[in-house]
Amino acid sequence: MNDTALHLTERVLPHVPIRQWVCSLPWQLRTLLGYDRELCGAVLRAWASELSRSYKRRAKRALGLSSVADAHTGAVTFVQRFDSALRLNLHFHTLGLDGVYVRDAGCGELRFAALGPPSVDQVHEVAARTEARIRELLRNSGRYVDDAQAAAEAGAAMSVEQPVLASCYQAAAAGLELLGSRAGQPTLRLLRSPTAQSSASPELCAEVRGVNVHAMLAIDGRDRPRLLRLCRYIARPPLAQERLTALPDGRLHYEMKKKWRDGTHALIFDVLSFLGRLIALIPPPRFHMLRFHGLLAPHAALRSALVPRPNAPPQALAAQLPLPYPSSTRDPNAGSAEHEVQRAPSRHPWSLLLKHVFAVDVTVCVKCGGPMRLLDLATTPQAIARALARAGLRPQPPPVLHPARVPDTQLRLSFG
Repeated sequence: MNDTALHLTERVLPHVPIRQWVCSLPWQLRTLLGYDRELCGAVLRAWASELSRSYKRRAKRALGLSSVADAHTGAVTFVQRFDSALRLNLHFHTLGLDGVYVRDAGCGELRFAALGPPSVDQVHEVAARTEARIRELLRNSGRYVDDAQAAAEAGAAMSVEQPVLASCYQAAAAGLELLGSRAGQPTLRLLRSPTAQSSASPELCAEVRGVNVHAMLAIDGRDRPRLLRLCRYIARPPLAQERLTALPDGRLHYEMKKKWRDGTHALIFDVLSFLGRLIALIPPPRFHMLRFHGLLAPHAALRSALVPRPNAPPQALAAQLPLPYPSSTRDPNAGSAEHEVQRAPSRHPWSLLLKHVFAVDVTVCVKCGGPMRLLDLATTPQAIARALARAGLRPQPPPVLHPARVPDTQLRLSFG
């Protein structure tokens, strides 16, 4: 989560306005898209292309371009499979550049032109065109999108290949208990007083036959700390362990982060049903949950001209211990270790991630302010015992418990 967020803010997203677009899909398709990674990828491409089309058409009208091909867009999409109730709810969080890049007529360089927030009609158009593209994809693949047909069609193929997995997916998508005394019934919810409805102005949101598009959140790309928090939030895991507790009767209590409008603030799970819910949230193999579009795609020809270039890491961070997997690959044609090819690190150092999350630099001594250096590497029980002994933390025997002493007092007895 933190590594992905830091990678996006340092190496991918430029310093321009960025808008978060959220595309939620019809509940009838949750089981199908959660299992069929090829269809899910096709739906994601349809959503990204319609979003890019909207930006290009708006740029052509606002900037007076001769063609939509003169406008270049870019976006990053997180594929989320869960909602706040831990149900199988596949939807897309897209961080799109809130504008387009165009060629400067004088020097020919790319320059960014901000377009500002879209109108409600433009958001509705994106939702309508996305819904039409999804319906066409389903029709071409021989599937249905109607309510009565979709429920039976969604898990038909999966039920034959993976019947147990199909049961987990269907129960998680519908929010039902899978096993236990309440199998087939909705998950128990704890309620409080409902949230009062606000009379604020309508948001940039539209829904067309179950395809819901939300585009209210926009941030300044120059505010990197806020952008980092947004990326970290979108890339979060489905479960927060600190809000999961075990009840005395063996069931699990999961406290939701935000209360629903009807007052729901917590869920009660049977242990086996909870495990089935987590199984459904695991993505299928060989399916990337982070996708890049347009100018931000890895092989885009113009990508290098706009992505930020991070600064070189400090020497203290570069000299830290590597992760416990090989950091180099041996050339099969070489006969000695002298011909080993060093890999470039693909992830940020753990100390740098701790600094961004907790604002604590573990590579700096808290006493003198100097850089920390490696003293010893203890990976075996014997080495750990020696390191503890040198630090004055030698294992100590348990304290000896002495019997309680009777107070030494003078007793005065009277026999007369």
